[in-house]
Amino acid sequence: MGITMKSERLELRLTPEQKKEIEQAAAISGRSVTDFSIPLLVDEAAEIIRQERELKMSSAAWDAFNLILDEPAKPLAGLAELLRRPSVFSD
Repeated sequence: MGITMKSERLELRLTPEQKKEIEQAAAISGRSVTDFSIPLLVDEAAEIIRQERELKMSSAAWDAFNLILDEPAKPLAGLAELLRRPSVFSD
């Protein structure tokens, strides 16, 4: 497994109290401030991105969506013929 080179920097502005608390927590956990902070920042960023990418809708929209899914399938003109044709992906 190769080592990924860290080449990017991220500067943060903190209050003295915030800095002291982060340094104390890192020391207690036996890690550097960097090793302590990066996993927390990356995990939080991933969670925010995941939440943004989720499908979001109101209860009413969800109920309407499910009603449509529960309706019987409707025949589509030409679909049966299309499915009987040989695949363009086979030899």
